[in-house]
Amino acid sequence: MNPGKQSWCYNDSAEYCEKYGRLYTWAAAMDSVAAFSNDGKGCGYDAECEPSGTVRGICPEGWHLPDNTEWYALFDAVGGQNVAGKMLKSASGWNDYKGSSANGLDAYGFSALPAGNRGSYGNFYDAGDYARFWPASEIDSYTAYYMGFYDLSEDAYLYFSGKSVGLSVRCLQN
Repeated sequence: MNPGKQSWCYNDSAEYCEKYGRLYTWAAAMDSVAAFSNDGKGCGYDAECEPSGTVRGICPEGWHLPDNTEWYALFDAVGGQNVAGKMLKSASGWNDYKGSSANGLDAYGFSALPAGNRGSYGNFYDAGDYARFWPASEIDSYTAYYMGFYDLSEDAYLYFSGKSVGLSVRCLQN
């Protein structure tokens, strides 16, 4: 895998990587080239895949990319999808909006940081406003789900995006 072509630091700045971590395409998150395991081999843009079981992806050994079912289980465990954002967002680092703090409570140590994303054409957006994480779940050959938090909302949501954008990843211990 060539991280220079499938993952980035926000604004191409190492400072942002230290703060937020890298932003990955869905293919990189799934480890479509099988650099670490064969679980997500061939999964990527213009390719549908049906992995059976957990997908390690780029996660360390003993960890995996959560799928949508696991994200929903997290939402339920923290009180439901309508409060998951408030409970899981970091207690600092989120932009304020019209005098209202967008910070969460970080009640469970999840510390979701608003890393923003990298668009398909190379522009960076929304640091301080959004946190979006790739799961190991796709919609079709060009689109995959993501789990997200928004600065002005206390909920968490599953939505979708093109597989070529750069989003964050969260790994779940096996």
